[in-house]
Amino acid sequence: MPAALTPAAQLAQHAKTPFPGASPEYDAARQKLLEEEIEFRRHMTRLTEQRRALPPGPVIAKNYRFKDEQGFEVGLRELFGDKTTLVTYFWMFGPQRDRPCPMCTNWLGAVNGNAADIKQRVALKILGRSPVSRQYAFAQERGWRDLNFVQTVGDDYAKDLGILTPDGNEYPALVVFQRDGDEVRLFWASEMTKEMADPGQDPRDAPDIASLWSILDLTPGGRGTDWYPKLQY
Repeated sequence: MPAALTPAAQLAQHAKTPFPGASPEYDAARQKLLEEEIEFRRHMTRLTEQRRALPPGPVIAKNYRFKDEQGFEVGLRELFGDKTTLVTYFWMFGPQRDRPCPMCTNWLGAVNGNAADIKQRVALKILGRSPVSRQYAFAQERGWRDLNFVQTVGDDYAKDLGILTPDGNEYPALVVFQRDGDEVRLFWASEMTKEMADPGQDPRDAPDIASLWSILDLTPGGRGTDWYPKLQY
């Protein structure tokens, strides 16, 4: 059995405000908040363990086709390379768009900074409906050097994920696949859609893997209610 955890309230008593001059009200509120933060950390740990313990997902039977960074047509299995796990992000940069989605761009910019490390453990591919050359041209513009872009051949992949809109636009999709011998299985996919969003909030995953929002959540003003990143400022 795992060792019993020390109550969060007891651990929070070790809190020490890093600068002098805090009021008793601030110290008390910060200690109470730290207690909640410890509980939240523990909940995230349980959530991660529960995700890893998922039973085998469905086999991906459809022969989805892609064009890799060399322009070769490949199947989903080939996108793994020598890894057993494949993390994919389908971004909103279809041929109908003059420029990619600013939110997708912001997320990918942060992921690029960690991509070289991520790829030591898993395969990481960024999927889009635009030609690979067009995706890479934008990546060069942004200074992204560690992301690998792939074009979906046809729209079956986007349609089956339910992310292709009737007007030809698309939604993003974060999907993790697992290799099982010669087969590919779904491991996990982000499924918190807009229908699941709480009142007054944009749809988002938990935990929020976008570093932009995670940093802003630490600030007095938070995320705000009407601000979103742009491609240029």
